Amino acid sequence: MSTTLAPAPLSTADAQLLVDAAHEAAAAAGVPVSVTVLDAGGHLLAFRRDDRAVLIAGETSTRKAYTALQLNAPTADLVDAVQPGAPFHTLPTALDRPLLFIAGGIPVRRDGRLIGALGIGGGAPEQDHGFGVEALAKLA
Repeated sequence: MSTTLAPAPLSTADAQLLVDAAHEAAAAAGVPVSVTVLDAGGHLLAFRRDDRAVLIAGETSTRKAYTALQLNAPTADLVDAVQPGAPFHTLPTALDRPLLFIAGGIPVRRDGRLIGALGIGGGAPEQDHGFGVEALAKLA
């Protein structure tokens, strides 16, 4: 009988590293953002909003992280799936929380397993996604 160990959960230190790395990437590009990190259960581990970011950026980053976590996929990959007639067209009304299908939400995985999600809001969707990818590279 083989035993598979679960990967280490996303710690608050990991979450803070992701927040700091995403903010560094955004600051280097001159973009004010909000960053949210959730654990695998959807609980908030870390959050930071640049004072120059619009207030809605905080809600946006949280919804992007939640969407990436619930669907276990980068939100950038889901945009086409929610167009009329596409597989996820009615999904936002089927869950308790509204989802957000704009790039900037990225699942966080360890050993191939989902351990949390990162959400970034404030820049253009492609920028937010890029900041997230840069942040995840620092988690390794």
